[in-house]
Amino acid sequence: MNFLIENWLLVVAALVSGGMLLAPALRRGAQGAGVSPNEAVRLINRERAVVVDVCEATEFAAGHVVGARNVPMANLAKSKELPGNKTLPLIVVCASGMRASKAATELRAMGYEQAQVLSGGMRAWREANLPVEVSAR
Repeated sequence: MNFLIENWLLVVAALVSGGMLLAPALRRGAQGAGVSPNEAVRLINRERAVVVDVCEATEFAAGHVVGARNVPMANLAKSKELPGNKTLPLIVVCASGMRASKAATELRAMGYEQAQVLSGGMRAWREANLPVEVSAR
């Protein structure tokens, strides 16, 4: 106990540095599981992940992940576009990741346990120079 009292500055420094190391993990856990664009490509190629874009139809038409299924947030609960196999990984995408986080939470409640958000949304996908498909309007 004397060591802690005599070296209180070291104890404080250790606690602060430990907190700084844990903060990103705690923040990530609060937002739900997120995957980087490169990890999403790996999931698509190796684990047959399905990409679900929760943007509105006009946003989807302007550019989306190649092969993505468009299921706007309002239609999520009643959509026929969602895969029947609830064990497949789902990558949920929107423009920035905000709507996708809410959608992934809803999808997990519907039984899609592997629903994950594409961190950074379509913006991050484009910045990673990954292919984008544009639909005819």
